[in-house]
Amino acid sequence: MSIPYSATILGLQGLSLSADEAQFFRGANPWGFILFARNIDTPDQLRALTGSLRDCVGWDAPILIDQEGGRVQRMGPPHWRHWTPSLDMIAGRDPHSAARALYLRAAYIGLEMRALGLDVNCAPLADVARPETHAVLKNRLYGFEPDTVATFARAYAQGLMDAGVAPILKHLPGYGLGQVDSHLSCPRVSAPRSELEAVDFAAFRPLIDLPMGMSAHIIYEALDPDLPATLSPVLMRMIREDIGYQGLMMTDDISMGALGGSLAERSTQARAAGCDVILHCNGKLPEMEEVVAHSGQLDGIAAKRAQAALLARKSATSLDLYAIDAELRSLSEKGPI
Repeated sequence: MSIPYSATILGLQGLSLSADEAQFFRGANPWGFILFARNIDTPDQLRALTGSLRDCVGWDAPILIDQEGGRVQRMGPPHWRHWTPSLDMIAGRDPHSAARALYLRAAYIGLEMRALGLDVNCAPLADVARPETHAVLKNRLYGFEPDTVATFARAYAQGLMDAGVAPILKHLPGYGLGQVDSHLSCPRVSAPRSELEAVDFAAFRPLIDLPMGMSAHIIYEALDPDLPATLSPVLMRMIREDIGYQGLMMTDDISMGALGGSLAERSTQARAAGCDVILHCNGKLPEMEEVVAHSGQLDGIAAKRAQAALLARKSATSLDLYAIDAELRSLSEKGPI
């Protein structure tokens, strides 16, 4: 990659690109953008916004969205479908039906996204649910056993990719044991490494070929009692060497309450730990200026991973949205979709 991209993915404030934001993005040259409900109104407005973001930086930059379905979907009624939370949808279904439903959901979502200029989805999740998993995460997950979770996450990822959307695997190396909301404070996990290896880390190993991953803001006391995975060289090395994940690694939102220190310190520390790209979501311009100033450029092995991730945004296969919808409706006779 010859252009010196900032090692950042950034948000913006409103429904259209402001003059100040456009000027900043042209100078900063972030590798990508992320959109939220505050940025979304109608299909025409969203297509105009994604187009203006790419025009601003002068290339086909990836544009991300969290469109899992359930509680976390930035596009919703009246223009887009509301989906049942994943864990609720899976309940009572046989594994084949559940996997097929997740594949179809992801393909449907992916086709909608591509029509709007969105080409990266922050999904699937391979966190393994527990009875104690925090409510902010629990019903977004795909099950309580690592093999099941990996199978369902694979189905979701494949649906996105068949629709021409690149998936992001999250939250490496596993957030299922988290009992607090990392948006507000940092979860600490005291489970022994043997349990983490057998359950949490095991769910990610079959998915290491996915092009992008997102780190978890969570402390695993058995591996690094002081630093959350996003900031921990020990955990980042474990993700790369023990789990074997070699795709582009981005942070979860660097402004979340789980992380201490300034945004400058967080960004510098995350890059030094081994994260390739810093994700900043709230669109506040002074914060973005600080993050960009301390995230560095996307170079070396990180640039190679970023280029490989871009290639995951392929043309959609011969999917038919109406056929997908019809099959989803038939599956809904066995439970909510």
